[in-house]
Amino acid sequence: MKYCPACGQSVELRTPADDTRPRYICTACGIIHYQNPRMVIGSIPEWEDKILLCRRAIEPRYGLWTLPGGFMENGESTGAAAIRETLEEACARIEIIDLYSMYSLPYIDQVHMLFRARLLDLEFAPGQESLEVKLFAESEIPWAELAFRPVRYSLEHYFSERKKGTFSLHVDELGPPDYPPDSKLNNINTH
Repeated sequence: MKYCPACGQSVELRTPADDTRPRYICTACGIIHYQNPRMVIGSIPEWEDKILLCRRAIEPRYGLWTLPGGFMENGESTGAAAIRETLEEACARIEIIDLYSMYSLPYIDQVHMLFRARLLDLEFAPGQESLEVKLFAESEIPWAELAFRPVRYSLEHYFSERKKGTFSLHVDELGPPDYPPDSKLNNINTH
């Protein structure tokens, strides 16, 4: 951040007297501009024994598979964000069942929340951010082609718990991924 959104003057990064973290502070009007983690909200859309996945048409992780999800908008509830993102990415209508997983990724200032959801019908198609969308049974999931760790971990828990017939909330914190030094994945913003 270089300029104050309120008055247009320059900002400087310093720690306010009553704070412990550096913040952008306007040099003219004194407004403190707080930066907060971004919420990534999505769904695990169920249809019988299958899950709906999207193949990404955007970076990061172009061409890899993920659950429908994206950044939450201001003025939106988490459930509404999951419904909107599923409609945008997969043209699919869902009903929220419950919150299933929440992963904090402090190294990229994100929190990922995934909701179990029921597909309302089989009318789905790729949205603007998807190359294709498809229902997968557990044995068909392209595990080696999943885009993000919170998606992988959530699906692993989901299929394990579905066999037991009971679901619980999964909460964890993830550090930076540990890719081999020659991996092309080291140079992109991964989740």
